[in-house]
Amino acid sequence: MQISFEELKEKSQRYLRTGLKDQLSEARTSAQLCALALVFALIASGVILMLRVMLAWSNELTGAQELDFTEITADWRVFLPLLAAILIRVAIKLGSRRYKRLGIAYVLHMFKMHYGKLPLPSAPAQFFQAFFALAGNFSVGREGPAIHLGAVTASVLAERLKLPDNSVRIMCASGIAAGIAATFNAPLAAVIFVFEVIVREYKIHYFFPIMLSAICGALSSQLVFGDVHEFEHIKVLAIPLDQYPLLAIAGLALGCAAAAFNRVLILVTEKAANRSLTLRLLLAGAITTAIGLVMPQALGTGDWAIEAALNQHPTVLFLMALLLAKVIATIAAIGLGIPGGLIGPLYGIGAIVGTLIAMMSAQLFPALSPYIGLYAVIGMTAMMGVSLNAPLAGLVALLELTNDTNIILPAMFVTVLAFLVSYRGFNSQSIFLRQLDIMGLEYRVPVINAALQKTGVRALMNRRVVVVNNDESLLLEVLKRAQGRPVLVRNEQGRFEKLKLEMQSFEGDETLYRLPMQGLPDTATLNEAYELLLPKRSGEVFIWQDTPDNLVGVISWANLQQEIRSGKL
Repeated sequence: MQISFEELKEKSQRYLRTGLKDQLSEARTSAQLCALALVFALIASGVILMLRVMLAWSNELTGAQELDFTEITADWRVFLPLLAAILIRVAIKLGSRRYKRLGIAYVLHMFKMHYGKLPLPSAPAQFFQAFFALAGNFSVGREGPAIHLGAVTASVLAERLKLPDNSVRIMCASGIAAGIAATFNAPLAAVIFVFEVIVREYKIHYFFPIMLSAICGALSSQLVFGDVHEFEHIKVLAIPLDQYPLLAIAGLALGCAAAAFNRVLILVTEKAANRSLTLRLLLAGAITTAIGLVMPQALGTGDWAIEAALNQHPTVLFLMALLLAKVIATIAAIGLGIPGGLIGPLYGIGAIVGTLIAMMSAQLFPALSPYIGLYAVIGMTAMMGVSLNAPLAGLVALLELTNDTNIILPAMFVTVLAFLVSYRGFNSQSIFLRQLDIMGLEYRVPVINAALQKTGVRALMNRRVVVVNNDESLLLEVLKRAQGRPVLVRNEQGRFEKLKLEMQSFEGDETLYRLPMQGLPDTATLNEAYELLLPKRSGEVFIWQDTPDNLVGVISWANLQQEIRSGKL
């Protein structure tokens, strides 16, 4: 039996409209969900790789990666940050004013409050602004644009297919994982970062789509740039147990450093929030350029700082100056509004702090000298994990980037101490959550609402609905024969009403009532139905597909209460 193309197309569309939505509305792992995540991740990875290729081309064009730091004051490339600041301002001016919010904090807000539905026009704004910032050697990381672009790509594609909102959120998280993995070639770290920072909870039906997306991102990166581990050149030796007291001191120092960095960055962000955007960008460009004239190793994502700390045999005094310059450059860029992430700069700062601790300790304990590389990696792990409130992601990221398991035990030991010092001793908070507070964006969702958001309305709706014509002579008879099924009628204004029959007296008098109903699209979640019915704590909402006239089911307050009490959410 042959099937024509038109029949195949019609069956595919019918499956997308009904069967696929039914599968994706349920809060459980499915093959369809994983397949969609894989397709979206492939496209998201392509966007990230395009940005990386453009950055590689830019660095080759300007020769920024081959700067001679001994004669830097005469090099025009030191003024790239100032030029980049101007180009970023022009890009913002040319873009839509409605979509000016960018970055990880904004993605976190949209993920929590709007199912990760980021507007498509924000993608080109993020792409070009991030390109100018990174090509201009600002002290920002690559994960910021990777997260935003991955989230936009996946969520927009999911919306175009009219997937249920609970699945759009999973696709958004999957796109983020693909973006991070394609940026750093660190798939496991990408998965853990998404759960620790973005999702902020562990649900089993999230795992497989996100893991598959991270694998796709990493393989895409390896296909274009090779299987490169950025920090595998750092020599890491297994540290003996008798040096763990020194590691404890390092943990305390790194906790203090992370707390101080977070506090100053948030303070600068708060002070700059109400200033002119043009002034802020130009000031960031001027500060970064000035630092480049004196200490050019402090520019860029953090690679130059790590190189200077580990491979140029620096003095303690030079490292202190480099640390100060790197911290100022990073706070000026991020605090004043340059688009970008924090992971790269935190790696640079952490490497400097770790190397400083090791070098000063080696003056008292010369046997410590061979382990300077390990201390640098530990510093990178602790600074990233503590500052971003993602300790496990920080540990796994450095494990993948160094491709060396010797860091696991000492890095865990130091990170735990640093985290306790920063968050318990100094009452530090996640930088991203504090940025959301400064921007006035909400991210807190009550537990009951968060649970209801994980299931689509199609998973619970009652499909056995009777829709009757607006004929008074038929309504009562149809209602009596409905056998408990909901009976709806469309009034003169075209709106659905539910019919209800009530006894008025002991003589058996009956009165027919029409109860107005509100509707929801079949892409909504149980939370939207809950919010509509909550004021009266009774009633029903009707569910429509494609158009409000195409009714496909009904959800009642009683159904929602039963689902909540069942403990399945």
